Amino acid sequence: MLIASLSLLRQPLNFVASKWQKLLSIAGNPYRPELHYMRGPGPKWHAKYQASRLDRRL
Repeated sequence: MLIASLSLLRQPLNFVASKWQKLLSIAGNPYRPELHYMRGPGPKWHAKYQASRLDRRL
């Protein structure tokens, strides 16, 4: 009887423990993709297309 009640208690505890571990792994992940998105053309693009923009003004 005691063994059966322990196994019934172990299943929900394993479930809670696995969800807790998943939450901690997600919260502890230092990678944040929103910090690495492009924010517009970089200096190489400006250097390449700046000359063509200046030529059109003349």
